[in-house]
Amino acid sequence: MKIEMSSMHKQIKQKHLWVICLIFGFILFVMLFNNVRQKEVHIKEGQLAEETIRANKTIEDKIETEEKKRLAAEAVSPEYIYDEEVAKKQVTLIDQMFALISEVNVDAEKDYQQRKSKEKEGTIQPATKEQKIASLKKKYESISQDDVPFYQSFPNIFYEEIFSISEDDFNIVRTQSVKLVKEAMSDHVRSSNLSTVRQNANDKIQYLDISSNISQLIKYIIDRGIVINEISNDKKTQELREQAKNNVSPVMIYQGEVVVREGVQIDAKAIQKLNQLGMTNKQTSIFPLIALLLLISLQIGMLLYFVQLMTTLEDKIRLTVFYVLTMTISVAFMMLLQLFQTEATSYVSMLFPAAFTPLVLNLFIHRRASIMGALFQGAFSIFVFYDLVGTSTILLIAMSYMFTGLMAALIKRERIGRQLGTAALWLIIFPILFVFVVITYQGMTFTDSKTLVTLLCVSAGSSFTYLMSVGLHPYIELLLNDDSMIVLNELSNPNHPLLKQLLEEAPGTYHHSMMVASLSANAVADIGGRSLATRVGCYYHDIGKIKHANFFVENLPAGAENPHNFLLPEDSREIIFGHVTEGVRILKEYKMPKMVLDICEQHHGTTLMRYFYVKAKERNPEVKESDFRYPGPKPQTREAGVVSLADTCEAAVRAMGHPTNEKIEEFVHDLIEKRILDGQLDDSGLTLKEIRIVEKSIINGLCSTFHSRIKYPKMKSEAEEMKKEQEERG
Repeated sequence: MKIEMSSMHKQIKQKHLWVICLIFGFILFVMLFNNVRQKEVHIKEGQLAEETIRANKTIEDKIETEEKKRLAAEAVSPEYIYDEEVAKKQVTLIDQMFALISEVNVDAEKDYQQRKSKEKEGTIQPATKEQKIASLKKKYESISQDDVPFYQSFPNIFYEEIFSISEDDFNIVRTQSVKLVKEAMSDHVRSSNLSTVRQNANDKIQYLDISSNISQLIKYIIDRGIVINEISNDKKTQELREQAKNNVSPVMIYQGEVVVREGVQIDAKAIQKLNQLGMTNKQTSIFPLIALLLLISLQIGMLLYFVQLMTTLEDKIRLTVFYVLTMTISVAFMMLLQLFQTEATSYVSMLFPAAFTPLVLNLFIHRRASIMGALFQGAFSIFVFYDLVGTSTILLIAMSYMFTGLMAALIKRERIGRQLGTAALWLIIFPILFVFVVITYQGMTFTDSKTLVTLLCVSAGSSFTYLMSVGLHPYIELLLNDDSMIVLNELSNPNHPLLKQLLEEAPGTYHHSMMVASLSANAVADIGGRSLATRVGCYYHDIGKIKHANFFVENLPAGAENPHNFLLPEDSREIIFGHVTEGVRILKEYKMPKMVLDICEQHHGTTLMRYFYVKAKERNPEVKESDFRYPGPKPQTREAGVVSLADTCEAAVRAMGHPTNEKIEEFVHDLIEKRILDGQLDDSGLTLKEIRIVEKSIINGLCSTFHSRIKYPKMKSEAEEMKKEQEERG
């Protein structure tokens, strides 16, 4: 079905374009509403999640952050201050104890000898252990009270044993205990390793050659002599713990992060996160809907602004209708892919042919429309794949869609089949490389199967665009343009009713049309114009001659008198003028493409029918030149301009007697110069450079056709008159 823009604009007014855009916006909102609509959530601990719940915003998980800070503080080892004086103090205490014990023993012995010398009988007994212990404790009273607790920590049995051993054993106990305490206290002793240090010192006793009771005495001294010599630095420890807490990075809950997966039991930790997000019992948020409405409004505003820049109502209708149609299909296709996308298959979205909509907008509407489509296509993908918002996947999707669409906007505005290699580079290679860059930025590993599948999906989506653009181009062209490739191929068929009628009723005109078609199509191809459309336009440009076929010299049978010899110049003028107006009428009746109508209407421009003007002037000097000029308009396109030159050149050269290459070249050059001076090519858009290319192409075509042409018998008067007429018309 073809969109008849020429008839559509008669029914659609400019104000209706607003209605179309509003309906378009409403359709988009309805399509995407369910994607961004947030449902009320009532969640309890222990229940199974009915759906995957993602964070609705990015916030700090304060509870988890505090827990990390607590663990970091606990992990800090306490700071200690090593005090060397503690070891010296302990050795001093031990030495002092042994000194006092020695004094007690000496005093007891001295007292015993004194009493023994006074008493001649042997009834005097040495001091008992109990007496010695009592004397020792009395001596403790004379020392610093700070040292007394150390001595009091020893049990009575220690003192009983120490006063029972011999002097040699006493010296062994004294020497070894001091030695072992010094060795142990030379290291850092903390509360955490105190028992270990004492045990290590006790273990060394077994390597001494001493009795068990001596060993036990040394153990008593070691257990009390080895003490902590590193004091906890609470202030420094607290500073380090605070520093450790400050170094802990806040634990964040990122928007889009999966808090609870579908089918998984909701635990206390998940509830804790949902509470902080305010999602355990929260009403629906309107912000995503507002954002969607703003995006749709922005698109409609930009579209309407762009529509106002178009010059004709037909162009405005084409832009509005086609943009609305393609973007609606684009969003619908995205939503179709979204139905098959899960967390495990997030790469499905990359199958979307993101370049197709911008590409067809570029080729058939306007490059600006293509760029706008590419940008909004990427923007709408954020709402289509709303469940992925906040994740790296949505960034990849949106950027990939926009980049791929913009690549399509950069392609030359001509059929993809004519630029296959270049199109493959823009539509396939560059998008794949861009996705490769984004994947690298996101830190995805290329050994991961998901990464490889993502790249394969991008390749498939881009290739799909490429193939669709080649295969669907003729049908989209048929939908939009009245001169599509399919239509032109049908019209170029010799079996078309009009061409058959032209061949039967005006065979000379038919042959002339074929020749002009060949000349014009080749020349238009040389300047990069629409060759096929030009050829078809030439086939039908003189179709109006069917009505009075014998009044045109190329259709006269051999030996026939020219009928214009029997008519007034004014009558001949109307007949010849009529072949243009009649041709336009016939072509409209057959609903021919606009370009074919334009070529028919413009191929004579406003040129002067010089032969009949001169004849009329001879009869009536008051005759105006404007009365014998074609009504026009002048050629408005490059193609129509080329046809006007080729048509006159072919007819004139055909009427030449014995045309040579030099004659043809000179004649064509002079004719084109006259057309330029007459202003016939002013509106065609042809540049001087293109005109010279066209001139060369027409000369080559005519020389190859007429260089050995045989002049068929004709009435001498007719040939001379037609030659003169054509030259004067030129």
